[in-house]
Amino acid sequence: MADKIEKIIADTFLQMAEGLETGSFGKKPRIALTGMGSEHGEENAMEAAKMAAKDGIDVYYIGTLEADGITTVKVADDEEGHKKMEEMLASHEVDGAVTMHFPFPIGVSTVGRVVTPAKGREMFIANTTGTSSSDRIEGMIKNTIYGIIAAKACGKEHPTVGILNVDGARQTEIALKELEKNGYDITFAESARADGGCVMRGNDVLQGTPDIMVCDSLTGNIMVKMLSSYTTGGSFEASGYGYGPGVGEGYEQLVMIVSRASGAPVIAGAIRYAAELVKSKVFEIAKKEFVAADKAGLKDILAARKQMSKPASEAIEVKAPPKEIVTSQIAGIEVMDLEDAVKVLWKQNIYAESGMGCTGPIIRVSDANLAKAEEELKKAGYIN
Repeated sequence: MADKIEKIIADTFLQMAEGLETGSFGKKPRIALTGMGSEHGEENAMEAAKMAAKDGIDVYYIGTLEADGITTVKVADDEEGHKKMEEMLASHEVDGAVTMHFPFPIGVSTVGRVVTPAKGREMFIANTTGTSSSDRIEGMIKNTIYGIIAAKACGKEHPTVGILNVDGARQTEIALKELEKNGYDITFAESARADGGCVMRGNDVLQGTPDIMVCDSLTGNIMVKMLSSYTTGGSFEASGYGYGPGVGEGYEQLVMIVSRASGAPVIAGAIRYAAELVKSKVFEIAKKEFVAADKAGLKDILAARKQMSKPASEAIEVKAPPKEIVTSQIAGIEVMDLEDAVKVLWKQNIYAESGMGCTGPIIRVSDANLAKAEEELKKAGYIN
């Protein structure tokens, strides 16, 4: 008991000393970084860890390298590093993690953060990896909520929202304006082009016209890559904060994504982004936003939109078989076909879940059902 009290006192005095030195008081955010797998080598990731540690962040480096001021968690390879990262998150040994790939479930996707070239403005890109929904427009509607959550957690009380001029932009605009009419607090940006409106053009991307640029995650992924590496020819992401945290209703695990092409400045930015979200209690902000959106009829708006786009033959519901532990993955399915493919397996009494792996959409099944599931999906034409 005495030892525990002494440790608490020692930690308190250490926090006070660090606060006087850095100007930041309170417990430091603890962020893990998986350092193996980068195209630029482990040294690049460790350099990022050292840069972020100077800003009063406890960085836990998962890899083989060591440095002063960094806690190294030794692992043999990238696979072991990811397992260790997930263990540390589950045990709350760290508050968040930065990594190069992660299989978010459908419904969770990441909010990127970049610095735009024309005016040096920060802009959130909603979203950049993962899939908020297998329905494109529903996904973009949800991405808007996710982007607002991330922007508010980073200090923007009333962030402006623009919708990138891609397929589904107008339907997304109609749904969001209905949500606003029902009482959800959303501030639309005005395009810098002469005709205005909240649908954004390429010029608005370069200028950072809105605080949040809404798009589908594949387009968002390309935008982050281009905006973070346009000065380097694409091989080295040199500016910004990476692809951001996974956000989704009920999801409370802070995992930030960077790329294998991300340079040390971007990885350090991702660690700082994570620390900012920890300090602002991002998951509490998320809960409030989802409650507010639901109160404004989000679920009804999504249900009505889905019913309008659904052929009559799809109206029949298929019940899921009893839940099983799913550890095997089947890739190669078009994201728009993912939920239908899951139902094909359910009809054959094979329990399956949809998800998003590091290379694209996946269906997860038990090891025992893998061969049978692949056979059924081939028969149905979903995989080769």
